[in-house]
Amino acid sequence: METWQEVTVHVHRDAHEATSNILIEAGSQGVAIADSADYISQEDRFGELYPDIEQSEVVTVTGYFPDTMNLTEVQASIQAGLQRLMHSGLEVGPATIESHQLVEEDWAENWKKYYAPARITHDVTIVPSWTDYAAQPQEKVIKLDPGMAFGTGTHPTTKMSLFALEQVLRGGETVIDVGTGSGVLSIASSLLGAKAIYAYDLDDVAVRVAQSNIDLNPGGEKIHVATGDLLKGCDQKADVIVANILADILVQLTDDAYRLVKDEGYLILSGIISEKLDLVLEAAFSAGFFLETHMIQGEWNALVFKKTDDISGVIGG
Repeated sequence: METWQEVTVHVHRDAHEATSNILIEAGSQGVAIADSADYISQEDRFGELYPDIEQSEVVTVTGYFPDTMNLTEVQASIQAGLQRLMHSGLEVGPATIESHQLVEEDWAENWKKYYAPARITHDVTIVPSWTDYAAQPQEKVIKLDPGMAFGTGTHPTTKMSLFALEQVLRGGETVIDVGTGSGVLSIASSLLGAKAIYAYDLDDVAVRVAQSNIDLNPGGEKIHVATGDLLKGCDQKADVIVANILADILVQLTDDAYRLVKDEGYLILSGIISEKLDLVLEAAFSAGFFLETHMIQGEWNALVFKKTDDISGVIGG
């Protein structure tokens, strides 16, 4: 039975997004964020789901690491990252770190305590697979059970990716989802009218979880999931390519994305920490893309690029 190492960091709310990035860079296969402010806002919309939670400035960020990783080295990497945040002037707070082991079957149960229905965009709501939820008219509901794959759909990078998909999809498009994780962006693309979606992830666990989530939602027959290393070896042309992964990995796919995106098509890149923004911009511009939209949430960035000869409506290149 596979075991995992759970590492929990308690930080000030101002630092929780940067802390989640530190855990991912340290090798976490998933990040869950427990913020009392989120629970209170969910209580307002969905009823008394969390009636006993009091608002606190301390946010809990939990990462999940394979048991093959050296936990001492992981904690040292996290501690070094937190020190960098402190030196940058960001309020980090207590920054305490805890850890323990858990078996794979416990993963889903641990996610559930962090995870409630959440309205992500104007039209899209993400609902845990184990929750009964009555959708409003015109509301698009994504049923999701993140399992062992990163991405509950509520992280800022995912929210911005979903918003970008809402803006560019009009119906009938072909979409490639690179690093699909839980499959949330592929499912959203289907609900937003894409005719065919090709979802790839290097992690076999993510591929399995993505397929399970796709099976929970209507339109799954339009989504094709497979193991893949970014866009290497791919020859599928697409109207839209979306990738919500770390900046250092995004820069490795821009040339292949330009080769595969159709003329007047889009490349959506998210998961970009502010200090890596110029790196990603340079890679995309060098590949031939023009920047159409730049979204910012906290210290996270998402970029919508276009492959076009008409640069009148774009803002960079």
